[in-house]
Amino acid sequence: MTGFRNFILRGNVVELAVAVVIATAFGAVVKATVALLLGLIGKLGDQPDFSAWTPWGLLVGAWITAVISFLILAAVVYYVVVLPYTAAKERYFPSPEPGTPEDVKLLQEIRDALVVERGGPAG
Repeated sequence: MTGFRNFILRGNVVELAVAVVIATAFGAVVKATVALLLGLIGKLGDQPDFSAWTPWGLLVGAWITAVISFLILAAVVYYVVVLPYTAAKERYFPSPEPGTPEDVKLLQEIRDALVVERGGPAG
């Protein structure tokens, strides 16, 4: 029983559960947004759903609907999730300044000291 309690209270399970719940809710919002935008696009062409369009007996309309849905979904995820996340991450956890990290500098100094100690040229 102790192992199960430690597993549940470790934190990863709770974080994963919260992520699943949030992702499910967000998925519903994105799906509704895609349906809304697809409906608006369909209204422009006087056809709210392209799936019924079958020239030469091919399901071209279903493919067009899927492509438009994918593009809308990608745009919603990019503008609603990726851009704000990237901006917040850079604001609160800025990228390190370009250059050599301190641990690498220390290792280079040790290397140079060993070379000089052995009688070689300093690098």
